[in-house]
Amino acid sequence: MPHVVTQACCGDASCVYACPVNCIHPTPEEPGFGTSEMLYIDPSTCVDCGACVSACPVGAIVPGHRLPDDQARFTDVNAAHYDVTATGDARFPVDPARRLPLAPIDKPRRLEVDAPLSVGIVGSGPSAMYAADELLRHPQVSVTIYERLRRPFGLARYGVAPDHLATRSVMRLFDDIAGNTRCEIRLGTSIGRDLSLSDLRDRHQAVIWAGGAPTDRRLDIPGADASGVLSATALVGWYNDHPDHDHLTVDLATSRAVVIGNGNVALDVARILTADPESLADTTISRHALATLRTSEVEEVVVLGRRGPLHAAFTLPELIGLADKGIPVVVDPADLTDVAELEVDDPTTRAKLDLLAEIAARPIPSGRRIRLAFHRSPSAVETDADGTVTGLTVTHNRVGADGTLEPTGVTETIETSLVLTSIGYRGVAVPGLPFDEARGVIPHQAGRVLDDGEPLPGTYVTGWIKRGPSGFIGTNKTDSSETVTSLLSDFEAGLLPQSARPGRRRLLGLFA
Repeated sequence: MPHVVTQACCGDASCVYACPVNCIHPTPEEPGFGTSEMLYIDPSTCVDCGACVSACPVGAIVPGHRLPDDQARFTDVNAAHYDVTATGDARFPVDPARRLPLAPIDKPRRLEVDAPLSVGIVGSGPSAMYAADELLRHPQVSVTIYERLRRPFGLARYGVAPDHLATRSVMRLFDDIAGNTRCEIRLGTSIGRDLSLSDLRDRHQAVIWAGGAPTDRRLDIPGADASGVLSATALVGWYNDHPDHDHLTVDLATSRAVVIGNGNVALDVARILTADPESLADTTISRHALATLRTSEVEEVVVLGRRGPLHAAFTLPELIGLADKGIPVVVDPADLTDVAELEVDDPTTRAKLDLLAEIAARPIPSGRRIRLAFHRSPSAVETDADGTVTGLTVTHNRVGADGTLEPTGVTETIETSLVLTSIGYRGVAVPGLPFDEARGVIPHQAGRVLDDGEPLPGTYVTGWIKRGPSGFIGTNKTDSSETVTSLLSDFEAGLLPQSARPGRRRLLGLFA
């Protein structure tokens, strides 16, 4: 039976290059790679060699006959991407004669300049570590990573849900990268406090900014600043022991919590709040958060989406993980009426809608549950005389023919004392670097930072602060590869200094 890619897929495409028969798609060279929710194995081509299993950094690929029950759906999810429709179309070609060539394995080439190259990277999240990995393939390159926190790896450590142990295992790959003798990580070092951007430019021939998108988009409705409104990012940091958020006092003395937004982070938060605390005891969840969850009174978490299920921001793998792992999920059949008979060509979207319909047909469970609600926009946070949250008023929507939201005139107030906002991330301006306020990113061209449309010498960017908060952990690999390619090309073209001021020192005990 062929191998199957499962929920843990990080999308970094290591499996693509390991596969000897080109059965894993999309590849980084194919359209749609950057937006694909996961990678897929063609069951008709897979030869069960297991090369992809060894290459996968998060253990997401499993022989089909060893799939546990809660991942059994992924057999069909993988196969659906290679099924020919009645018109002969398929998302990825099935006929081997029409296949693209095998994905090329890039072997490090010898740089045209023999001189040493010192690169400073700000941040130690996935984009930073993938950039370091690309750079360290060249023996003349040394890398210093500057991380303001006392522990490395950014969202891989502090943003992944504690019960997603397979996804968190990507940190083992990052540990290997950090262990390179030409890589130094300076923890507890804040650029702008301990060192300036000018200091970095003095120390290194090139600087890559990989600072991510550290803030939330603001919810702009009345009452959004009331006591009892938190960002989902803060809650995630709280239960993941992020030092910026571990001091939070989270009041779970409410029977219902409401999450505004329905992306994967929203599902993570809903799942953690409704899970049996004892099922989390052996995970990486913070001990203070676990103690609070053990006294929680939350019985229902409502996850709100402004649009309908066709536009739900959560991915199919996350929905499968939620629906098939024991936590009851509820969907109102009325929320699906506009898509029930809709013809959808994309197999991922079709599978997502079918699973939502299956959930809607289930009996309403008792006890703790997650309710996925669609077509509802928050309009006001309701508070009492003390300014404490008592509810969230929402306006019901429909999607017009032109794709815009149209209010139906129906409103409702959902009783709750805990509102969590999960409507996206945003980058922040970096002193000394240009910034696009409208998009919340550093302007660039192929990773080269642009100042008034011209490349800023020796200064590069990667990750969310480069492209915006999109994609998955593995998306950063191709993103960082583009930036490193630009940097090395500039080095070979003589656009970078040929040496940097000495000043590197090795720190011991970085990961204690």
